[in-house]
Amino acid sequence: MKFVAFERAKQGTGASRRLRNSGKTPGIVYGGTGEAKLIELDHNALWHALKKEAFHASILDMELNGQTSKVLLRDYQMHPYKQLVLHIDFQRVEANTTLHMKVPLHYSGEQDSEAVKTDKCLVNHVVTEIEVACIPANLPEFINVDLSGLKKGVSLHVNDITLPNGVKVITHGKPNPVLVSVTAPAEEVEAAPAAPAAEAPAKGKGKK
Repeated sequence: MKFVAFERAKQGTGASRRLRNSGKTPGIVYGGTGEAKLIELDHNALWHALKKEAFHASILDMELNGQTSKVLLRDYQMHPYKQLVLHIDFQRVEANTTLHMKVPLHYSGEQDSEAVKTDKCLVNHVVTEIEVACIPANLPEFINVDLSGLKKGVSLHVNDITLPNGVKVITHGKPNPVLVSVTAPAEEVEAAPAAPAAEAPAKGKGKK
């Protein structure tokens, strides 16, 4: 994906407020061999870009001052209740730098699996993204995970999936995290009808 940014000179709360009022979003780009630069982007274009998965998980081409550089979205701040992007951060990436990024998992095929089709099991996507380490050229936009081989009572782990070439999963000490769990359907238990309450004897005044 490609986007256009413009260099900005002024900084501070007042300058950022004026930028937002004019339909711009303040930001910064840093990292790599260049110095950090203050930038601004068209808010409407940025708003629509943030709705796209690829904008969050892939290398972006940023055009600034007529030059294009490779960057990653690193952070952005939203207004508490308005549809307004307050600030955005990008990091420059270089070809030989190892990146650590979270990549979405795209699951498919579970409806054709034995677990779902035959045994009517419940499939739970425990994890929807994983952190990977790779150079920029090998960074996948997403990772496809085929669930057509799921079986009753057998969970899918990280070691069960095929990763793109040059991509390594970062598990932060967990040996083999579960990605998808498979459980048998819960049995419907009909509650026994409650016994009617015994009627209390009518109270009355006894004769002496």
